[in-house]
Amino acid sequence: MLRHIGRKRNYRHNLRLAVLLCFTAGVVNAAGFFAFEVLTTNVTGHAALLAHKLATGDFRSARMVGLWLVLFLAGAFFSSFCTGKAGQHKRFGYAIPIICEIIILVLVGSFGYTFDQSIIKTEYFAGSLLFAMGMQNALVSTISGYVVRTTHLTGMFTDLGIDLYTWISTSGKSVATVRKKIILRLVIITFFLTGGIAGGYMFLKFKYVTFYLPAAVLVIAMFYDAFRVRLSKMVHRIRIQDKKIVTQPADN
Repeated sequence: MLRHIGRKRNYRHNLRLAVLLCFTAGVVNAAGFFAFEVLTTNVTGHAALLAHKLATGDFRSARMVGLWLVLFLAGAFFSSFCTGKAGQHKRFGYAIPIICEIIILVLVGSFGYTFDQSIIKTEYFAGSLLFAMGMQNALVSTISGYVVRTTHLTGMFTDLGIDLYTWISTSGKSVATVRKKIILRLVIITFFLTGGIAGGYMFLKFKYVTFYLPAAVLVIAMFYDAFRVRLSKMVHRIRIQDKKIVTQPADN
C-alpha cells in the first residue's frame, strides 16, 4: 500500500491508500476547523483569505495566513525530499514523513487544549497541521503516481465529472479502465467526507483527543504495510525451501 511504487503498484494499493489516508485527512480537516476555525488540509481558501486580509489592512493576520501557505509548501517539500533521498532504502522514505505527521497530531491532541484562549498559539497549532497535511498530500501523490490526493476534493470532483462523461460516451475495452477511475474517485470522496463527519462528531464529544484517531490510523497503516511485507517474504522463503526439499534426490 505504501512501499510499492512504479510498476510494482496496482489498483488495489491505491484503493487501500485512499481509504485510510482520505479518512485521516477528513478527520484532521473537521477537527482542525472545530478546534482552531481553520481549514487545515488545503490552501485554496487561504489564498482568498490572504487577499482579504491584505485588502483590509490586517497585516498581522495576513502574515499568519502567508505563513500557513508556506508551511503547507514546506511540508510537501520535506516529504518529497525524504522520498527522493531514500535511494535504495525507499521503504524508509515514506516512513519519515508519516512518523513526523503522527508526532504533530499527538502533540496537537495533547497540548492544543491548553491554548484555547490564545489566538497566536492556536494559529501556530493550525500551521503545524497544515505542514502535516502538506507532507501527507505530497507523499500520497508521489507513491500513487499522482493518482490519489487525500487532502482536498476540488480536483477529485473535477476528475469525477470528466470520468463520468467519458464513461457514458466511451465503448469497448476502455470502459473498464474508466470505471476503475470512477470507483477510486468515489472512494476518495466518500472516505474524506466520512472522516470529516467522524472528526466533527468526535471533537464535540472528546475535544482535542480526536487528533489521536488519525495518528492511530497512520500507525496501523505503517505496521500493516510492514507486516504484510515481512509475511510475504517469509512465505516466499518457505516455498523455496519446500521446492528444494522436493527436488533433492532421495538417499539410497
